[in-house]
Amino acid sequence: MTEQEIYDGVIMNGTTDFAFVVETLRRHGAGWCVIGGLAVNSYTTPVYTADLDLVLVASDLEPVLADLRAADFRVKEFPFSTNAQRRAGRTETTASKLMVQFTKPDRYQSFVERAVLRPIFGLEVPVAALADVVQGKLWAWSDSSRRPTKKLKDHLDLMRLAEEHFVEVAPLLPESLRAEAEANQTRILEAVDDGWGSDPAAL
Repeated sequence: MTEQEIYDGVIMNGTTDFAFVVETLRRHGAGWCVIGGLAVNSYTTPVYTADLDLVLVASDLEPVLADLRAADFRVKEFPFSTNAQRRAGRTETTASKLMVQFTKPDRYQSFVERAVLRPIFGLEVPVAALADVVQGKLWAWSDSSRRPTKKLKDHLDLMRLAEEHFVEVAPLLPESLRAEAEANQTRILEAVDDGWGSDPAAL
């Protein structure tokens, strides 16, 4: 099975809705980039997520939302994001599980100009630069109002990025996380690998 087929098995019509949102953004000539879990996945081994987190140039948001509403997406406003999710079609038993989240805080806007093209579900799309993905995850991880389970995922995402891109990511982390990333990197380098894979106990 392809990555897209596996994802659609977990996130109902996820890649179809992803492609539709990308096409809508392109049609409007919007300035945007992917952040959050799918951005992390583009830089390391994927972990499935139902959230498509985006930064969109603020002036482009309303025309894009109008097209999503016309395509039967429900749109709801929250303090820090505008969310959109497609309703179930006539031949579908459940609504899409892909949640499109347009991030509102101004501090994310500069991510768009530094974005790089990376593949997600077979499409080349603008993804926040690695340093910006890390910064976004650090903002989320340090948010005291964020749910503990969300903060645990933010922590995991940061460690995943550090494991795959240690030289670039480690200097960006606060001391506690950097020490954890360094210890993990040491375990990886010291693990014995004879061609049959590393000892799980060492990792």
